[in-house]
Amino acid sequence: MTTTSPDPRLRSMTGFAAQSGAFEAHRWAWEMRSVNGKGLDIRLRVPDWIDGLEAALRPLIAAHAKRGNVTVSLRIAREDAAVSTSVNMAQASAAIAALREIAGEAAAQGLELAPTRASDIAMMRGVMEQNATQDDPAPLRAALLSDVTGLLDAFDAMRLTEGAALSDILSAQLAKVDGLVTEAEALAEARKDEVAATLKRNLARVLDNADGADPDRVAQELALLAVKADITEELDRLRTHVGAARGHLDEGGPVGRKLDFLMQEFNREANTLCSKAQNADLTRVGLALKALIDQMREQVQNVE
Repeated sequence: MTTTSPDPRLRSMTGFAAQSGAFEAHRWAWEMRSVNGKGLDIRLRVPDWIDGLEAALRPLIAAHAKRGNVTVSLRIAREDAAVSTSVNMAQASAAIAALREIAGEAAAQGLELAPTRASDIAMMRGVMEQNATQDDPAPLRAALLSDVTGLLDAFDAMRLTEGAALSDILSAQLAKVDGLVTEAEALAEARKDEVAATLKRNLARVLDNADGADPDRVAQELALLAVKADITEELDRLRTHVGAARGHLDEGGPVGRKLDFLMQEFNREANTLCSKAQNADLTRVGLALKALIDQMREQVQNVE
């Protein structure tokens, strides 16, 4: 038993392709487009007189698109359709009865109408019916299913091109995140003396008001002050998220959901960093991270 490894290429959820074809007397035009979506929603607009066409198209499309709102339209016409004409007698009788009623009312009003001709009645809506000769749709269906592979390949090629561009953009943004984390680490190291002095002041304040207090409670308060000043965990997690995001980009395939979840984690750490900063330069870096993460999230929304 052989297994097929996943395609290591990133795809965009947005795409478009168009293609035309012919089989015997039939001519057709395909159009396929997709936009962002949380799941896969396939909408087909194909002639219902071609039995089995829609059912056969769905798995073919699903093999190429894993997420997004995908619409496939087919316009088809027959050039030499044999047409027979017949009279709808019920409609003709109704039309004649209506004309008689009109003629009677006109006479009562003293009006004289021009004689009605058979061609006038024939031109009335629904009186004449045209019926095209229908052939067996099976050969046409087979021709359409053979032709649609080219449409799917063109659709996939466009999404791969956009996916490669998205990968480049996201990789550059991750490099900027990495750089901001490095800057935050340097600032955190430089402010150690400032943090230590702040902790000493807070410790003195706690101890001055600790007479009769529960020692365990005092210890908890001191630990909380230390935690509020330490951003090491947030920076470590941001580094981990950068590595995970790069791994997903290298993995390729339908990784949009995974990247979207990571954007939430990125944002959570950036928010915590800002709340713990207690320093103008660290706050600036935290806000820059938040802005960059928002830009990344916008790009991730397009990844399949």
